[in-house]
Amino acid sequence: MLTFKLSLSSNIYNFFFLFLLLNIISLCSSIVLPTTLILPVTKDSSTLQYITVIGQRTPLIPVNFTVHLGGESLVVDCESGYTSSTYKPARCKSKQCSFAKVKFDACGDYCLTKPKPGCNNNTCHTLVGNPVITTYTFGGELAEDVLAIGTAPIVLVTQPRFIFTCVESYIMKRLAKGVTGIAGFGHNSTISIPNQLASLDSRFTRKFGICLSSSTRSSGVIFMGSSPYYVYNPMIDISKNLVYTPLVGNPMDWLTPMEYHVNVSSIRIAGKDVPLNKTLLSINDQGHGGTRISTTIPFTILHTSIYEAVKTAFINALPKKATMVDPPMKRFGACFSSKNIRSTNVGPDVPVIDFVFHKKSAFWRIYGANSVVQVSKDVMCLAFVGREQTWEPSIVIGGHQLEENLLVFDLPHKKIGFSSSLKLQQTSCSKYDHASKS
Repeated sequence: MLTFKLSLSSNIYNFFFLFLLLNIISLCSSIVLPTTLILPVTKDSSTLQYITVIGQRTPLIPVNFTVHLGGESLVVDCESGYTSSTYKPARCKSKQCSFAKVKFDACGDYCLTKPKPGCNNNTCHTLVGNPVITTYTFGGELAEDVLAIGTAPIVLVTQPRFIFTCVESYIMKRLAKGVTGIAGFGHNSTISIPNQLASLDSRFTRKFGICLSSSTRSSGVIFMGSSPYYVYNPMIDISKNLVYTPLVGNPMDWLTPMEYHVNVSSIRIAGKDVPLNKTLLSINDQGHGGTRISTTIPFTILHTSIYEAVKTAFINALPKKATMVDPPMKRFGACFSSKNIRSTNVGPDVPVIDFVFHKKSAFWRIYGANSVVQVSKDVMCLAFVGREQTWEPSIVIGGHQLEENLLVFDLPHKKIGFSSSLKLQQTSCSKYDHASKS
């Protein structure tokens, strides 16, 4: 059993208990329950990655995965002791290869050693990557095995033949301690978790929501399937009253076509438009620019020119009593004393930041809890990073800005819904589990 420890221990003990029950249940059937599945997600304090636990193999074991919003598939390290009596590599020209849309030239004989999980001849291979180190390989063997996903009290599902990608250990570099996989939720992939689950089980739709906790001591959640998505204490459907914007395609992005892009047309700070080079906000003919959403980037990255304009506007809009200080770490460029900053229910009382989408009335408001970060006892910094994004999107929205917000990914309708901070509703992303909270 893996030694990686998630913070919400009571949920994990329940999770392991459910795994024991699942081993007794026939692996050829699914548990018939309602149509929303919940997947607990915990923030790793060291890497700031978001980790979930999914069961796999025979006998069934819990596997720790880093959540990758733009990932093609479920990716597993098969070099470090993958053992399962139900592992089946996807043979060339098989239904699995066709379903995964594997190209002809990615199928063949690549293995020079004794056959084992991840190393079999006459098998399909697919492009797979680790977004943390920006490494990609065609060496991932397509395979299928038993999968158990979700937790009580909503839906717990077991699938006997779930397609995933088997890779060598080097692909997993710089993932959180104890993590041996990447959970991919990419939109333009038949074998991503939401798309494949919907194809295997008619109860589920190609729709999911992510609600990341800002705490490393309590779990957030991924909702999979149709809304409503409830949190408790108080009981609220947090999927209501969202601001939706279209999912934007990037036809030139052949390397990462599963990523989620939206159109940010402008940025406002304290109600005023930030002067920006608007050409950077659109995806150009070479596929560069625009805005991407990421669960593997800790803090939102802005193209250098956008960052400088945002930083200047934010500093100018700070309360007069705020005192600027030298950044205590290289990552952040604008820091100030927190002694004279008032606290509110949505975090420090600093200027609000609006990301305006495809029209002026469609905007996502970012409050202090998500716009700044406390880096020491008396110092907080603007939680955005400036970088020369020549070959990347001009804006990459990161995890800190997503925390305690609900994002709903409606794939059939090609749109993404944004809530603002759930703290406005006196609740949080960690209050999803009725059984443990009631």
